[in-house]
Amino acid sequence: MPELPEVETIVRELRPLVVGRTIRDVWFDWPNQIKHPAPADFAARARDREIMAVERRGKWVIMSLGPQDAPYGEPAPAVLAIQVKMTGQLDVIPLGMPRDGHVHAVLALDDGNELRMRDTRKFGRLAVYSPSEAERVLGALGPEPLAEAFTVAEFRHLLRRRKARLKPLLMDQAFLAGVGNIYADEALWRARLHPLRSANGLRADQESALYRALRDVLSEAIEHRGSSVDDYRAPGGIGQMQHRLNVYGRTGKPCPRCGRPTRRMVIGARSSHFCSWCQRLPARERTPQAQALLARAE
Repeated sequence: MPELPEVETIVRELRPLVVGRTIRDVWFDWPNQIKHPAPADFAARARDREIMAVERRGKWVIMSLGPQDAPYGEPAPAVLAIQVKMTGQLDVIPLGMPRDGHVHAVLALDDGNELRMRDTRKFGRLAVYSPSEAERVLGALGPEPLAEAFTVAEFRHLLRRRKARLKPLLMDQAFLAGVGNIYADEALWRARLHPLRSANGLRADQESALYRALRDVLSEAIEHRGSSVDDYRAPGGIGQMQHRLNVYGRTGKPCPRCGRPTRRMVIGARSSHFCSWCQRLPARERTPQAQALLARAE
């Protein structure tokens, strides 16, 4: 699933293509992709609104919409929120260009282009919220790890309040917004921390190392337009960060740091890639449950 760097890339590449454009019509053929309001009301709430801004919150594409300019339209602004999830792709295409069978939502813009959502597995979601509704939904997300206000002191405070293992905790969107499987693995490798480490069992220097590793790998991935490891593609094409990953998806390949084979284990139904030499699990954390997980590692 696209993570913070991939969604940030989508947002940056969509922004010059759609900001200032007005949504003239809305089409979709898969009602289950409409998260809010009811599918029958979605088009009416999105139509005839200018796209004022395109931003990101966690893994969401957030479009600020102006008041409706149609007669008797809604005078209040709105928020169009899009989750591309596993296979969703957003593109701006000239009106009239053929659509393949995987295009399930289209916003017709006033400049003769269409914003299309192509989604082979139909996991993506769209919603139109009032500003207060959007604040409630997005307010449930944790802090943005690249925000200037997100300091190492705040990160340390969050870690020390949690007993969870590091890998699933970093992927918890209520803990941090936007981090997923790829960059959790990569950050833990950079910080030399085992994915089964307990969050509240780290030393201060390890907390700082993980903070720096998270911010560094996310920033580097944005610079390289994200990781196209599955279906991710931004409007400008595929990313290149997949060529710079150190452990994710590299089971059995040499660790770039020590040369030993990269291993893979399953934690909470998700794959975790790590180097058992560079990222050692302390003896005090080798509980029977941890030992059982390690025993099944590839």
